[in-house]
Amino acid sequence: MKAVICTEARLEVDDIPPPIPVRGQLLIDVSRCGICGSDLHARVHADEMAELAAETGYRDFMRSHQRVVLGHEFSGTVAGYGPGCRKRWPVGTAVVALPIVRTGSDIHLTGLSASAPGGYAEQVVVQESMTLPVPNGLSTEAAALTEPMAVAWHAVRKGDVGKRRTAIVIGCGPIGLAVISMLKASGVRTVVAADFSARRRALARQCGADVVVDPATASPWTSYPRRRETTSITEVLALGLDTMERLRRIPKLPWWHAFALADAVGATPSGPVVFECVGMPGVIDGILAGAPLRSRVVVVGVCMETDTFRPALAINKEIDLRFAIAYDPREFRDTLHMLADGKVDPTPLITGTVGLAGVESAFTALGSPEVHAKILIDPENTTAAL
Repeated sequence: MKAVICTEARLEVDDIPPPIPVRGQLLIDVSRCGICGSDLHARVHADEMAELAAETGYRDFMRSHQRVVLGHEFSGTVAGYGPGCRKRWPVGTAVVALPIVRTGSDIHLTGLSASAPGGYAEQVVVQESMTLPVPNGLSTEAAALTEPMAVAWHAVRKGDVGKRRTAIVIGCGPIGLAVISMLKASGVRTVVAADFSARRRALARQCGADVVVDPATASPWTSYPRRRETTSITEVLALGLDTMERLRRIPKLPWWHAFALADAVGATPSGPVVFECVGMPGVIDGILAGAPLRSRVVVVGVCMETDTFRPALAINKEIDLRFAIAYDPREFRDTLHMLADGKVDPTPLITGTVGLAGVESAFTALGSPEVHAKILIDPENTTAAL
């Protein structure tokens, strides 16, 4: 079969043996496969990413010298089964799958390991237990976005944004746009999006952002109605003093119950929930400096370089700093059904489609934020250009 091979940072179309499903696996004919930012990083920083993965316990991440078929955001149809499968769906059924497979006792990340070729190919092997049928006639294009949208859904759940709390998305690349879409799908009333790129700001509006900001000319921290938010510790101290003076004027009042009630109903000062979707050095520290007191920051962007920020700044502002990656099977399933039920529309993210021969040009195009967000690969498409 034809596949795009990545080795030594080069991408080339080659004929390789088709994958053979082993016990518990099935074979999929790839319909669409998305190009992920992780793929762009892995092409040129595979060895650094492999070292980092090894530190967290995964030792089979791709290396630059290996021949690897990238691609972990795919949709397709059932082509056949390996031994030991329950054969849940007829051949030809439209499916998606979590990009993880088991070979013997080893676990591999599909499309990010030489041991688990991915979806930049005509066929890919997946685990039957991790496969889901595509419901409601969802298009192959939208179904292929289940994986990146699940990443965003996991981040949104990690952020625990109340419907009345403002969410601010810093960076409107593919993952930022997906986060915006999922925030609006979850019912968040005010979503602020910030990006230097005019194209990405326009896409952010299409994804549902209520306020769109160019950080070069305006601040995301002052671009929305601010309720119960404070920007300085002096304001917090003054609020505490003023509140106590009022409460202590009432004889025999158990004033501490008033504080407990304020906490219970969300009347205490709190900042927005901020989603860092850039993944560049200095961004976290910039957010800590600009965000109101008692904000929550969810780091979704993957910075592959050493970064620094000032912990004392976060402590003095009592900022809750969280990190998010990937998703669990339930979140993946829920995302698929949100797409199929029309609760979230991923189509603004899709800005182009290429065949296998056009993957290298697509990687180049994705280096510019002014044109593309998410480019899909159609293995049956013979077009080499966007």
